[in-house]
Amino acid sequence: MTTRPDRGGEPPSRPPVVPDIPAQPGAARTSEEPAAPATGTDPAADVVAEPVRKPDRAQYGVCAFLALVGGLVIFDATTRIGSAINTADPIGPKPVPILLGVLLLVIAAIYAVDVARGGAGEPEAGEDVDLTVPVDWRTVLLLIGAFLVNAVLIERLGWVISGTILFWGSAYALGNRHYVRNLLIAVALSLITFYTFAIGLGVDLPAGVLQGIL
Repeated sequence: MTTRPDRGGEPPSRPPVVPDIPAQPGAARTSEEPAAPATGTDPAADVVAEPVRKPDRAQYGVCAFLALVGGLVIFDATTRIGSAINTADPIGPKPVPILLGVLLLVIAAIYAVDVARGGAGEPEAGEDVDLTVPVDWRTVLLLIGAFLVNAVLIERLGWVISGTILFWGSAYALGNRHYVRNLLIAVALSLITFYTFAIGLGVDLPAGVLQGIL
C-alpha cells in the first residue's frame, strides 16, 4: 500500500537524474600522456662537458724556431746576397729568399695563435708505431756513420764510390743482408744520380779517382 500509487500509497523515492556533461578538452590528463618532469631538473645538466684543451707549450718552441729561420733568411738575403741583375735573371737573387723568410714568419705567427687556442696535432691513425719501444740507437748510429763516410770521401774518391758506400751502408743499417744485390743496386743508383746531375741539371758531382773514366 505504501509503494503502489493505484492503491493510495506514495510513489517510491528515486535518486535524481544527473545529465551527462561532455568532458572538456584538456581538463583531465589521460594515463597515456607522459608525466611532466620534476621541478628543478635541468636537461642540460645530463650532458657531459668536454674537457677544455690546454695549450701545448712545447709547440711554442717550434713557432720560435720557424720565426728564427725566417728572420735569418731575410737577414741573409738583405745583407749578403748581391743585387746583380742580368737578362737571364731580371728580378735578381733577393726577392725569392725574402719571400720565403716572410712566409716562414707568417706560418710561425699562425701556428702560435693556433697553439694558444688549444690546437693540437692528431696522431696519425695509419702509423704502425709503438711508442713504448725504445729507440734503436744501433741503426741510428750506423746511418749517421754512412753519411759521415760519404761526406769525408766524396772529394777524394768521388761521388760514385762514396755514394755506393752511402747506399750500401744505409741498406745494411736498416737490416737488409743481401750484400751482393745491395752492392749492385748501390752502384747503379750512384751512376744514375751522377749522370742525372751532370747531364740533366748541368751540375758536376766530384768524380774523384774516376776522373777521366766517367
